[in-house]
Amino acid sequence: MPHTPGTGRAGENTRALSLPEAPVPAERPLRMPVYRATTYAFDTSQEFADVMSGAQGGYSYARIDSPTVDAFASAVAALEGAGLGEPVHGQSFSSGMGALSTVLMALTEAGAHVVAARSIYGNTYSLLDGLLRRFGVSTDFVDATDPDAVRAAVRPETRVVFTETLSNPTMTVSDLPVLAQIAHEAGASLVVDSTFASPAICRPMEFGADVVVHSATKYIGGHSDTTGGVAVAGPALIDRVRAARVDLGPCLAPDEAYMLHRGLETLPLRVARQSESAAAFAAALEDHPAVERVDHPSLPSHPQHALAGKLFDHGRCGGVVTVHPEGGRDAGMAFADRLRLSTIAPSLGGTHTLAGHVATTTHRTMNETELGAAGISPGAVRFSIGLEEPQDLVEDALQALDNG
Repeated sequence: MPHTPGTGRAGENTRALSLPEAPVPAERPLRMPVYRATTYAFDTSQEFADVMSGAQGGYSYARIDSPTVDAFASAVAALEGAGLGEPVHGQSFSSGMGALSTVLMALTEAGAHVVAARSIYGNTYSLLDGLLRRFGVSTDFVDATDPDAVRAAVRPETRVVFTETLSNPTMTVSDLPVLAQIAHEAGASLVVDSTFASPAICRPMEFGADVVVHSATKYIGGHSDTTGGVAVAGPALIDRVRAARVDLGPCLAPDEAYMLHRGLETLPLRVARQSESAAAFAAALEDHPAVERVDHPSLPSHPQHALAGKLFDHGRCGGVVTVHPEGGRDAGMAFADRLRLSTIAPSLGGTHTLAGHVATTTHRTMNETELGAAGISPGAVRFSIGLEEPQDLVEDALQALDNG
């Protein structure tokens, strides 16, 4: 309630700060309300203390919790946990890397060990191999498609097994049930970055994952206009993640939460179209004489083609296609430069098709040896397929290859 003066007529500044409150409609709004307030008021000091201590539910300060932000996290948790008979909760973050770094810091401590897939996003690699190593958390990077290699890397101090549902950028498919078994036998948690899949393709917790992370900037937002991240897990683990988030401070703003929540409504429609177009694009380029390899799980030549059929819904294999042209780094950059319809730009998952030379952008923190170990050729170009007509995208890529 606004604070009212005790006696007499209040001064103009006090009157300006004691305006009538906005009405609370009895009707249900069709769109989710946006609560931009950073600060929430209480009737008593005890109520304030109880909310801050957690003895009573409620909102106090937006870095800690916000209604709009919580609504977005709960929505993602509902989609990820749709096939489970147990509670799944979410936490929202200002970016996907904010989500992942917070999760890893929540689940590890100095002296802890992580087993991570070798083929992962470049910034995730540098987070594990650089920043976390400085704080005493060691990581072994292994071929996550080889269960024996994963088991051999596990130690008594292993706290996390980390992988991506679909790896960036080679589109390697993780055998989630096998990795979950290995992690749980070791007393570790399986953490899965499912950004490239989204709940419209695969829900890793149905296959044993303990924590699922998304860069919501990508397919969840879907329009290249909002940055955010989200993590979902069961109650015990998500409480640890929330505590770390509150201390670290990578909170999602309410306007971004609103936009990301809105993106969820069209997620299955967009991902279905993007996956179908990506499959057509990959098939059309695979046999071109200037192409060394094309990465997309829809292709029978892909090493995890059969596994994708078991784990992914409706035959969807994602909207990212990585093309490895012959000729190395210069050939890859020149190929991207000759594209006319696909736009050279970072990120992925939006309505427009984007392309980027991998070694100099998303995986620039990895040297040639590390790139090779991850299966990334020097010339690799990653395409995030949008909503254009697939044949137009194919023709554009073919002319770029033909004119090389």
